[in-house]
Amino acid sequence: MNVTAESVWKNCLSFIKDNIQPQAFKTWFEPIKAVKLSNNALSIQVPSKFFYEWLEEHYVKILKVALTKELGETAKLVYVIKMENTYGNKQPFTEKIPSSNRGAVKSQDVDIPLNNKSPELKNPFIIPGIRNVKIESQLNPSYNFDNFLEGDSNRLARNAGLAVANKPGGTSFNPLLVFGGVGLGKTHLAHAIGIEIKDKYPEKTVLYISAEKFTQQYIDSVKKNNRNDFIHFYQIIDVLIIDDVQFLSGKSGTQDVFFHIFNHLHQNGKQVILTSDKAPVDMQDIEQRLLSRFKWGLSAELQTPDFETRVSILKNKLYRDGVEMPEEIIEYVAKNIKTNVRELEGAIISLIAQSSFNKKEITLNLAKDIVEKFVKNTKREVSIDYIQKVVSDYFQMDVSTLQSKTRKRHIVQARQLAMFFAKKFTKASLASIGSQIGKRDHATVLHACKTVDNLSSTDKQFRKYVEDLSKKLSL
Repeated sequence: MNVTAESVWKNCLSFIKDNIQPQAFKTWFEPIKAVKLSNNALSIQVPSKFFYEWLEEHYVKILKVALTKELGETAKLVYVIKMENTYGNKQPFTEKIPSSNRGAVKSQDVDIPLNNKSPELKNPFIIPGIRNVKIESQLNPSYNFDNFLEGDSNRLARNAGLAVANKPGGTSFNPLLVFGGVGLGKTHLAHAIGIEIKDKYPEKTVLYISAEKFTQQYIDSVKKNNRNDFIHFYQIIDVLIIDDVQFLSGKSGTQDVFFHIFNHLHQNGKQVILTSDKAPVDMQDIEQRLLSRFKWGLSAELQTPDFETRVSILKNKLYRDGVEMPEEIIEYVAKNIKTNVRELEGAIISLIAQSSFNKKEITLNLAKDIVEKFVKNTKREVSIDYIQKVVSDYFQMDVSTLQSKTRKRHIVQARQLAMFFAKKFTKASLASIGSQIGKRDHATVLHACKTVDNLSSTDKQFRKYVEDLSKKLSL
């Protein structure tokens, strides 16, 4: 029988396939091609140095057993690294690297190593010089579904997150984009999905990274001239979670590389989870081709929690910390801190701290002092409710009048000003602003903002309204 590189490698693959996880086989062995067989050395082609490093680190023993079965004890394995001319390289290049002496090649058989130095690690999370290419998920175990309480404000996002965690890459929620203002739980939910996937599918590679860190890694890869390895690293991830994706605004190089990575992951049934402080429709300086992909799956908004949810969050926090607190105090804090979950939890932590440090009993008066200081210190994060109240008071009308369907000119203008300042002072999406100010749609909010801009430059009286309200809201 004619022994060829292909036939030897086919038999090796058959043996390897029976001895490793199907997903690992698909990721690490299916892309390999047998190149040639000469002097009992099998040359195989792999897509990158990173790929070669990974095989040597994790699969060298099984490769040795498989190859020895086929070619005997004197078998050698040589990697041929061929970079495809895909991402703007002028020339594809080929390098040959013998397998390490831990593997199928005996130490005396090792030819001159590549450039007399070991190949550089290409996992951007690993400190150079430490030989460890295990991909850590970067997930925070304290951000899980157990302490992400469900309420009207987050029901859609939470349930979509659970659906993704049960079947990553297998739902129509790909990508899942979770958006909302500061402190509403976007990062918490993103970690919770990742943790749940790791729990259900331990073999899957899950990675959480902020868009800022992703950008920095990309810049470093360009400086070190290993952009392809950076791309390849991210293309092998099963579940990629990118936090604060709006940070990619205006960074065309990073957007371009993310576009390639996103396409590859999506086409291969891998799950992408994104968080942002605004909806795709409100994102500035993000390329249209990326925005259109963000809209392929589901965009789910996290809104400000309602009173009942705020009470539940506080009770859950106290239960986890083993602290008891009277119901009236919990309700007082929940009633007076409405902006976001982070502030809510911050106020309760301050209350516990004040009580224990000063050996004071937790009373309603102590709660009032803490909440007053807290609200004063965080006034700069203005809520849509607060804006509506300030605008209504300024024009001497009720909030219900401001939100009503009436077309009276002075009420319409007050409503438009409330929308304008909600867009200016909060990170809420246009759709969220519209739904909170009289159940309007995002197009109405957009029109309101343009109207205020136009009237400010043409109408002296209207300009005074804008200036007065700006001062009141900036205090």
